[in-house]
Amino acid sequence: MALRYLMVAAWVLAASVVAAEETAPLARFSRSELHMGVEFEVVLYAANEKQADEAFTKAMARIAALDRALSDYDLESELSKLSETSNRGGEAAAVRVSDDLWAVLSQAREISAASEGAFDVTIGPLSKLWRRARRWKELPEADALASAKLGVGYRALVLNRRGQTAKLMKPNMRLDLGGIGKGYAVDEAVKVVLGCGITRVLARASGDIACADAPPGERGWRIGIAPLDPREPPTRFLELANRGVSTSGDARQHLIVDGRRYSHIIDPRTGECVRGRSSVTVIAPRGMLADGLDTAACVIGPDGAKELMQQFAGVEMLMVSEDENGRQRNVETTGFKKFEKYEKCE
Repeated sequence: MALRYLMVAAWVLAASVVAAEETAPLARFSRSELHMGVEFEVVLYAANEKQADEAFTKAMARIAALDRALSDYDLESELSKLSETSNRGGEAAAVRVSDDLWAVLSQAREISAASEGAFDVTIGPLSKLWRRARRWKELPEADALASAKLGVGYRALVLNRRGQTAKLMKPNMRLDLGGIGKGYAVDEAVKVVLGCGITRVLARASGDIACADAPPGERGWRIGIAPLDPREPPTRFLELANRGVSTSGDARQHLIVDGRRYSHIIDPRTGECVRGRSSVTVIAPRGMLADGLDTAACVIGPDGAKELMQQFAGVEMLMVSEDENGRQRNVETTGFKKFEKYEKCE
């Protein structure tokens, strides 16, 4: 009988310790590192610094590993090595890819099909030309654009789910995951932190954000929507939990030649950069989906963007655009406002 009482007492004591840990005040911690050419920041609420540091270390290591695998700048990355297998005139090789690359290519293919090619990760040959154009502040030659366009086309990227393989059917194809890779990275960073037992976390990479549970005492993470003019502060704010959000536009990356403005976002169907100004914010169940869809919306424009969003469950969008004559237009899906918070971020 005494032993039984001792066991019960021990159980009560253990339960009290767990309850105390669960109700202990959580502190805010953050860490930033440079990966994929941008600053990644992870913000979380943890019981102590040791728990936070462990989560940060694992999350940043995961992001760094994805950078090494998915970069089109690194010739040794898995992505670059896949690009090197593009058809050279003979039979294209089917290459088995990692789970990470498969996840990104599969999502990209779904967005490409839904947008009828407005989003396309085979855009690499065109990306290279337009990067040079922005660096030298001159437009690419017409024959160079025509040649690069021959290597672009999402239908020429053949994915086989059974073998988890990818095959590049056109000569000189090059893959560029710049419009979707960072969204996947923030998703994975959040997943790693959740695996460490921390549920209140947000990961950010430039305009791409993924988040889990809200900060203590809040209904969601408060996120400012970037305005069309980067010199102006946000005037609209979101309150999000367990979702991804991505904002894309040409506010900071564009080319001006002879008074004409060219966005860094390329229309894969024409090879030309998007004209006019735009800022698109997409809310989605995952950061990777939001990342790809906002790029597609910039290419399609306001008239078709809403219809694209309706093809995906749980997706909302706000698009602010300005044509070459300075006429501004706002387009948003019907459910976007339910995520807005009408007060400024602290």
